[in-house]
Amino acid sequence: MDLAEARAALHSARRVAVLTGAGVSAESGIPTFRDAQTGHWARFRPEDLASPPAYARDPEMVWEWYAGRYRDVLTAQPNDAHHLLARLEREKGADFFLATQNVDGLHERAGSGQGGGRMVELHGNLLSARDEVTGEVFLLPEPDVLVTPPVSPLGNRMRPNIVWFGEFLPEDALEAAADAFAAAEVALVIGTSGAVYPAAGLAGETLRWGGVVIEINPDDTELSHQMTYCVRDVASRGLAALLE
Repeated sequence: MDLAEARAALHSARRVAVLTGAGVSAESGIPTFRDAQTGHWARFRPEDLASPPAYARDPEMVWEWYAGRYRDVLTAQPNDAHHLLARLEREKGADFFLATQNVDGLHERAGSGQGGGRMVELHGNLLSARDEVTGEVFLLPEPDVLVTPPVSPLGNRMRPNIVWFGEFLPEDALEAAADAFAAAEVALVIGTSGAVYPAAGLAGETLRWGGVVIEINPDDTELSHQMTYCVRDVASRGLAALLE
């Protein structure tokens, strides 16, 4: 399959599923989880900042880390890749599905999940927190008034609304994603290394049922050998090439 064939397949497909990773938000200046560990945080292992044991041991420190990331994502803006995916959703309607591994909320700010299709955040969202007693999710206040650890409107301490090391992805979101990728005529895998499961297995669902999978990534990934077609470019330019 060449680029023209990939473009034609995406154009004609009614059912489209998309998986996005850190490469999509990189163009908005959002560092990856590990790249964000600079300065004071460089001495910590990821498990020291994003795991249930770390939070149980020192919730104040964990919240200090997440409050900094929260401030950073609020200053970032959706880039062309986010906007192009929102446009693609408007074109495809109810049979469009977007699953993102990103936690920065930029897809929603660009309009994803509001154009007739569906979006799920597999790893949570930095802009919200979860009541530790009830499990209810609430948006965080603005950074200048955020007190950590935050307290829910119900009076309970809240934890970051993020899937940590050692935790399972939200079952309903993962099941919806698996169903959408199995049903997809075309799936796009954009800006993800393909190293983190179970999200990395979604493309296999599309291939298993005879669909086309197109990867957009400037580098080879652990999934590249499975792909029907690979666009070797950053997310915004790769998507523009497919959608032109």
